[in-house]
Amino acid sequence: MNVSLLEPRLFRDAHLYTPEDQGICDLLVAGGKIIAYEPAGVDITLPGCQVSSLDGATVCPGFFDQHVHLIGGGGEAGPHTRTPEVQLSKLVTAGITSVVGLLGTDGITRHPESLLAKTRALEHEGISAWMLTGAYGLPSPTITGSIEKDIAFIDKIIGVKCAISDHRSSAPDTAQLANMAAQSRVAGLLGAKAGVSVFHMGSSSRELEPIYEILRCSDVPITKLLPTHVNRAESLFMAALRFAREGGYIDITSSIDAPIDPARAIMMAREGNVPLSRVTLSSDGNGSQPHFDASGNLTGIGVAGFESLLNTLQQLVIEHHLPLEEALLPLTRNVAEFLGFAHKGQLAPGCDADFLVLDEELNIREVWAKGRQMVRDNKAIVKGTFE
Repeated sequence: MNVSLLEPRLFRDAHLYTPEDQGICDLLVAGGKIIAYEPAGVDITLPGCQVSSLDGATVCPGFFDQHVHLIGGGGEAGPHTRTPEVQLSKLVTAGITSVVGLLGTDGITRHPESLLAKTRALEHEGISAWMLTGAYGLPSPTITGSIEKDIAFIDKIIGVKCAISDHRSSAPDTAQLANMAAQSRVAGLLGAKAGVSVFHMGSSSRELEPIYEILRCSDVPITKLLPTHVNRAESLFMAALRFAREGGYIDITSSIDAPIDPARAIMMAREGNVPLSRVTLSSDGNGSQPHFDASGNLTGIGVAGFESLLNTLQQLVIEHHLPLEEALLPLTRNVAEFLGFAHKGQLAPGCDADFLVLDEELNIREVWAKGRQMVRDNKAIVKGTFE
């Protein structure tokens, strides 16, 4: 390990959000962890401590993006439309210090084994990374031949993904879906993992009905079933708000801007008596953005970036006047709590030193991951192996 990462470093005069607003504080970091924070003026220095002054700049937890196509997605218009692997610099310059990778429509030319290799590569390059087994279809593609074994035995696998209410799904029946979710749940218990099931939501009129069928015919807790892309259709979003009021989590996609843009979706949830703690935000980064006509024919395709996470945060605070400590929750603590990572998503003693330094307009100045500076002046100073 780099010796400099073990040495203590004191960040003075930070306007600290943990994500709660702590006011002007000094933040002490060592060994890749948060050691302490105290109001400015309280001496928390250690021998050999490097000192940096932030002059009141905002410091907040790094973003935890739980829906990224790390090895690419797409392919809906043929092999030439397969999106490429993500580069480390694209993640860190967007403020992402923790990430969960997954497969998309293409579970045929892309494989969980390759996704696991990419997940390990990103961890080696400096950020925290995990993955979901499975893809759009059922039975799920896995590494060991079993959802349960993947989650219980492979350290980086924390759950499973499939697609429902979408013309690209495999049209699984209730028994298949319930069995998948139950396997993930039990494997999570055995492997001390979250054991979640993430459901890509399409625009079908069935909406969340397949998830409710799982709840009706099994005992899988509602908190282990996550519908994502819920802002892609107004009726779907209304159903998602009901699901969250009933105790579930919902995941809003920051790269979907119509019919409900992500900032407006979060405000609608808040105003609709949905606990903000049940709402998460993810980018769907590096995934394809296909457009289909009413007959299911592809009419265009693009690729999702990562800047939409920060853009959403800025819109929530600047345009919707949501306090920053609340606006941060769907990108930080809420995600970590849903995935069962107590050492992520917040700045507290013992947590990983994953944090952002923001300017007055909430633009990213610096990114630190596990105590290592990754971005300076909004430019990546640590890049992937082949960048």
